This record gives sequence, structure tokens and C-alpha cells, in this order.
Amino acid sequence: MSSVLLTVKTDSETKAQLKSFAAELGVTSTAFVNMVVKQALRDRRVVLSTPLEPTPYLEKIMREADDDYKNDRDITHTNSPAAALAHLDGLMKK
Repeated sequence: MSSVLLTVKTDSETKAQLKSFAAELGVTSTAFVNMVVKQALRDRRVVLSTPLEPTPYLEKIMREADDDYKNDRDITHTNSPAAALAHLDGLMKK
């Protein structure tokens, strides 16, 4: 199979990161790009994912909730799903 040149434009930082990442995998950046393209064509899909990371705002709320729980503040305990739903309904009526 003959090779042809495919040109992809990107910034120098992305190129350096790609080269480094491919090297960690033990392949060249060209081989890596070829593997990704061939997999996409074979599977007829592209899977892009990102780790789930809370936003700074959510992290703050989670820390506050954790602190409240540890100090037994503003914690509502229920013994059943029905009791939990009744509590939530009560909050909506306020």
C-alpha cells in the first residue's frame, strides 16, 4: 500500500503534546494519527471523552455539604423513600 501525505494544521504546543503522548505509547505521532483514523473508519464512530471533574463552584458546595454532614448541621434524615419525598414536597411549599 502506498503512502500519501495528509496535512493537519495545529498549534505548536498541541503538536508537541501529541508527539510526547504518542512516544509514551511507543509509536510515532504519524502512526498514532493513522491508528485513530483507521479505528474511526472501521467503527464508523468517534468516541471523545473527558474526565468528569466538578466545577470550582460544585467543589465548594461539596466541601460545604461534607462539612455540614461531619458537624451534623442541616442534615435531614429519612427512613423511607416516601418520607424523603414528603420532605422534598414540604420544601417546595415553603
